Amino acid sequence: MEQVFLTVDEREKLKPMCRALLRYGRGVVPVDDFRRLRSLIESAVGADVYHRDRFGNNPVMRNLAACVLLCERLSPDRNMVVAMMIYNLYRREFISRDAISKEWGEDVAKMVGGLNKVSTLYSRHTLVGSENFRNLLLTFAEDIRVIILMILDRLALMRAINHHPDHRQVCDVAYEVSYLYAPLAHRLGLYGIKSELEDLSLKYTNRDVYTQIAHKLNETKAGRDAYIADFIKPIKEKLEREGLKFEIKGRTKSISSIWNKMKKQKNDLENIYDLFAIRIILDVPREREKNECWLAYSIITDMYRPNPSRLKDWLSIPKSNGYESLHITVYGPENKWVEVQIRSKRMDAIAEKGLAAHWKYKGIKSEGNLDAWMNNVRDILEAAESGPMELMKNMRMDVYDKEVFAFTPKGDLYRLPLGATLLDFAFSIHTNVGCQCTGGRVNGKNQKINYKLQSGDTVEIFTSAQQVPKQDWLNYVVTSKARNKIRVALKEQESRVAELGKELLQRRFKNRKIDIDESVLSKVIKKLGSKTVTEFFTRIADGALDVNDVVEAYLSATRVADEAGKISASEYMMQPSVSDEDLRNSDDILVIGNNIKGINYRLAKCCNPIYGDEVFGFISSEGVIKIHRSDCPNAANIRTKYPYRVIRTEWSGKLGSQFGATLRIVGNDDIGIVTNITSIITKEKNVTLRSITVDSNDGLFQGYIIVGVNDTTSLNQLIKKIQTVKGVKNVQRSK
Repeated sequence: MEQVFLTVDEREKLKPMCRALLRYGRGVVPVDDFRRLRSLIESAVGADVYHRDRFGNNPVMRNLAACVLLCERLSPDRNMVVAMMIYNLYRREFISRDAISKEWGEDVAKMVGGLNKVSTLYSRHTLVGSENFRNLLLTFAEDIRVIILMILDRLALMRAINHHPDHRQVCDVAYEVSYLYAPLAHRLGLYGIKSELEDLSLKYTNRDVYTQIAHKLNETKAGRDAYIADFIKPIKEKLEREGLKFEIKGRTKSISSIWNKMKKQKNDLENIYDLFAIRIILDVPREREKNECWLAYSIITDMYRPNPSRLKDWLSIPKSNGYESLHITVYGPENKWVEVQIRSKRMDAIAEKGLAAHWKYKGIKSEGNLDAWMNNVRDILEAAESGPMELMKNMRMDVYDKEVFAFTPKGDLYRLPLGATLLDFAFSIHTNVGCQCTGGRVNGKNQKINYKLQSGDTVEIFTSAQQVPKQDWLNYVVTSKARNKIRVALKEQESRVAELGKELLQRRFKNRKIDIDESVLSKVIKKLGSKTVTEFFTRIADGALDVNDVVEAYLSATRVADEAGKISASEYMMQPSVSDEDLRNSDDILVIGNNIKGINYRLAKCCNPIYGDEVFGFISSEGVIKIHRSDCPNAANIRTKYPYRVIRTEWSGKLGSQFGATLRIVGNDDIGIVTNITSIITKEKNVTLRSITVDSNDGLFQGYIIVGVNDTTSLNQLIKKIQTVKGVKNVQRSK
């Protein structure tokens, strides 16, 4: 079995990898589970279930590598390891979800389902350019452990593709990792993993720079180690005299971090001042952590001159991912700057293992904040107007946790990303406060809405009932919440203005006793240079278009249409209109379907017929037969004016490719309702979500969802299921 399935190199790596997994996974996964996993995998190998990925990697080896990383670098639960090992078997339909739930537990089954969703999305190779990115993040938001497993899987993949010949594919993975997975690892406190992902990304995308920095670091390693030893020695002696129990580690910063400093400071490696980092880890009970950390701080700053501007106090206010530490940069021997990190043993475990340490240390401050961040991810996903790239921008902005801390006059603390403004602060308090914000008072001084906050600022917001969001506000905010709320408010304003313009035009038409023909009006809208109906009515309301000019343009277009429709009496022949009954009784039947050839027909865009609809054919002036639904809005007009061009039509009885159908949904504007609707659609068999647009006003939303379905039966079933969603008032097929 191994001779066929594994290469010589893979066979050499297999046993050490299994031993490593057993060693690191001891106490996490029972030995009996390992035996059952081995038996299951061997059965799958015998059935030829596994297939190598696009890089030629063996999936079992990749899963093993990810599990070793998981157990070595984090504190996983048993279910995470099992899910990582068997999700490929579920994906290949070797084992069912019910079987997984029965054999390994429902929690494992849910995680496997999440991993499979993500793998399916990746297999389409259209991640950023489609709704797949939204779906990926939705999957992430369902279970945070899926994020952790995918990060570790990406790291295992990045290690495995070092020598792959296809440079373009390798770079694609590297860019994706640097853009999404490294920031996610950072946000979850997985700093070691984040650094390695960034280093590998730099290595694959800019190998010359990586090699150059690595070479220089190797050349100076001996001198660097000696310097760190000399720096640590007096600190160690003084800490011991104070009776502190501790451990000191010295390290050089990562290659990617050094490269970022070189670019930021526009300096060579030799001129980067803080390449060194010293970590002091105190063995101290939790109730004395802060006191002894500050004691160690005072000892170090007595010996070496500190840089006060580089002090980072994550003890008093931990990061939102739970990170606690005291950072200070001091001026060491030989005129070199050294960063010193001071933390307890508990804090170090959380710093090393990030969120995963939460399962070991319960009740730390960050858990609620982390939940708030995950909720914010969901808020980003539900922003109706955000395309994939905007999602990417928002996610990247919110994932990095470089934060500022600001207070209300009452002392309430708000965390905001670095660069946040007074307007961001207003929206973080409440949407209405943000929309009505006129400015504020920061530390007793009046400031404008674009004032950038600093940590420790006390902020009082000024509001006015007459204030409304402006377009340029989008340039003043950095948080996704503020940006999304401003966009929603601007769209609502535009709709109200457009309604006013529409009312003005209708009133003028009524005064002139003119009936509006929508087809003629559409031509007028285009002729007057408006791209959308909303834009057209907005221009009327703003005075950019004179109502009288619009009426005259409409009358002119009507006269042209009437003249074009006039024909001589000799050419005119009365034709009776054709009813549905007439069509049913006709002997000539046009049969359409996937297997019909030699007939030039198209599905009409005005009514989008799908398999199962009652339909009829209409011979257009181009000679193309257009297929309309019997209840098409244009059906009555067609049958009256052109009965001789109407053809009785039936479906062939065979299903072809999916048909597009538009659903109009009205409901309460509740949090998560859009997510619930899209979740139903994605779970429905033989139904695909193509696009979604949502408008919200006065607590109600109206959405148009385009789905791909096989027939009317599938569509009707989908409509019934959407109607069961809490908050949905009406669902109907749009014509």
